[in-house]
Amino acid sequence: MTDRDFASLEELNDAMRREFPSVAGVGGVVGGEGSILVPIAFVGEQPGDAEDREGRPFVGPAGRLLDHALAEAEIDRGEAYMTNAVKQFHFTERGKRRIHRKPRTGEIVHQRWWLWREIDLVRPRVIVALGATAGLALAGRSVAVMRERGPMAFGNRRGVLTVHPSYLLRLPDATAKQASFDAFVSDLRQARQIAQAAS
Repeated sequence: MTDRDFASLEELNDAMRREFPSVAGVGGVVGGEGSILVPIAFVGEQPGDAEDREGRPFVGPAGRLLDHALAEAEIDRGEAYMTNAVKQFHFTERGKRRIHRKPRTGEIVHQRWWLWREIDLVRPRVIVALGATAGLALAGRSVAVMRERGPMAFGNRRGVLTVHPSYLLRLPDATAKQASFDAFVSDLRQARQIAQAAS
């Protein structure tokens, strides 16, 4: 597939569905959402249970928190692009529940080519990597989110590395959670400023 170009996101998503079938412990392909030529593209880790069921990125608890942060940062989700580094929900079944399983490095690397084809079609002014998995996929190396967060080049594109919103959901202390949320919003504002400067 490495020599193939795609004329549209729809064509790309159709090809990914053929390339990555749903199997035991792995959900269906959840393509990105949004238009091309947007100011900002957000790249997360992988779809969650809610995203796999609805077929849309960032519609579960982490997505709702991201929406709240976007509103605080004055970013219109309708003018952004949402996707994931890995397009399928990886999970372990426990009874009737599907428990998130972090994608393996090989899975991230295998889908990296597809992510860059998607970015090439969308052509955002800035890419926001939400968490270490997105950072690995975009930077082509392991990233230390807390140490490296902030502006970062992803290939020849401007980027910002920050936490994944699911990280904020896991924080048990309310004070720490609020401080971390405020820092997350600050990162998103920085991405918005970079996108505006690049317009």
